[in-house]
Amino acid sequence: MFIGRKSELSNLNQRYEKNQFEFDCIYGRRRVGKTELIKEFIKDKKAIFYTGLNDTYATNLSSFSSAVYNALYSTENTDVVYKDFEEIFRVVHEAASREKLILVIDEFPYIAKKFGGILSLLQRDIDHKFSKTNLFLILCGSSASFMENQVLSEKSPLFGRRTGQHKLLPFNYYEAAAFFPGFSDEEKAIAFAVCGGMPKYLKLFNDEYSIEKNLADIFFTPESVLYEEAYNLLNQEVNEPALYNAVITAIATGSSNFNKIADKAHIENSLCAQYIKALIDMGIVKKEIPFGEKETSRKTIYRLNDGMFRFWYRFIHKNRSLIELRRGDIVFSKTKPFISDFMGEAFEQICKDYMWKVNDGTTLPIEFRDIGRWWGNNPIKKCEQEIDLIAVDWDDKKAIFCECKWTNELVPESVINGLIDKASMFNFEDKYYFIFSKSGFTEAAIKRGSDSDRIRLIVFKDM
Repeated sequence: MFIGRKSELSNLNQRYEKNQFEFDCIYGRRRVGKTELIKEFIKDKKAIFYTGLNDTYATNLSSFSSAVYNALYSTENTDVVYKDFEEIFRVVHEAASREKLILVIDEFPYIAKKFGGILSLLQRDIDHKFSKTNLFLILCGSSASFMENQVLSEKSPLFGRRTGQHKLLPFNYYEAAAFFPGFSDEEKAIAFAVCGGMPKYLKLFNDEYSIEKNLADIFFTPESVLYEEAYNLLNQEVNEPALYNAVITAIATGSSNFNKIADKAHIENSLCAQYIKALIDMGIVKKEIPFGEKETSRKTIYRLNDGMFRFWYRFIHKNRSLIELRRGDIVFSKTKPFISDFMGEAFEQICKDYMWKVNDGTTLPIEFRDIGRWWGNNPIKKCEQEIDLIAVDWDDKKAIFCECKWTNELVPESVINGLIDKASMFNFEDKYYFIFSKSGFTEAAIKRGSDSDRIRLIVFKDM
């Protein structure tokens, strides 16, 4: 069953119905569901679907030739090899001149790296041939940096020719929850956190079983489908996976400052900067600055952006020897008490997803334009402090300050007082205080919240 991507699918279908040439770029990191979206789009339509290979020019030419010939002539003749890519596009043009046709080139960066002239060739054929047909051309790629810099940018031969583009992002909590209606709310949240909203991973969970059984089966045996996933992804994407692994390990074990990451990974700063940038491009690492500060802030930190990588490096990476010895059951039993702590960062994201969901101009006391995490020095108390989320209105005059607590204990009144105290550092005209809790609030906290229309207490089950 196909889940999610309703707006993207609707956009593609609406444009398909037009009698004109269409050119779309679909890109996003591996496992985010690009191919599934395309397959859903073309399932009832005449289409050529080819996946580029990380192989030689000749191999790609042969495979592409077979895909084109078999799609157009309904035969399994795998011996057909066109002379070159120019001839392939000539055949596609002739077919598109007769009928509405979709041409999908998946993993396009692989082909472009083996045949550098394909971008200029496509430019010429779009301008002089394809634009006069009903061809729907889709270029798809997992390398966001390649797609943005080589296909979509002003320097690309294809610039100005696309009629649409879709950068697919991981699902938010509410989209991810649709994959497992049989789970409890808490189980849905844990599955979302572990998968980072990636459809490929979400599909692995079976809501007929407990979340504990799912995690044990998916991660904690040598045969588990995600047991080596982090390593496998690095091996697919980079030439020096060991060095990238060192950087990720440094971040996963608590180093967030650039210099500390480089020191712990034992990599010189210039190289470490390159590795971090590449990991950011891959969606594995994210660069963060305190909400409201400039990109050049000295408070910049780096954190793992991918839930699966966070889970894997925290609970699998350091325990591989035991898991290889078939002691994964012991490893998992030791892991379970720390799941709640692992959920802290993910719960912040769930709360952010909730805030965006209800940011409709009526549900909240303000309509905000942006929301994010803040950390820095409290000049009054002379100590470092953090605020989980701050949402600011369009005029920068009003703000909502949020605290997110994923614990089994009821949140006490002191948390409300602490958030109000931290918010006093900021000079907004109006301030509101939202406390999110997994388990609920003490009677004192509930009374405090009911005494003020500026305080809102939100229990996870009500989100």
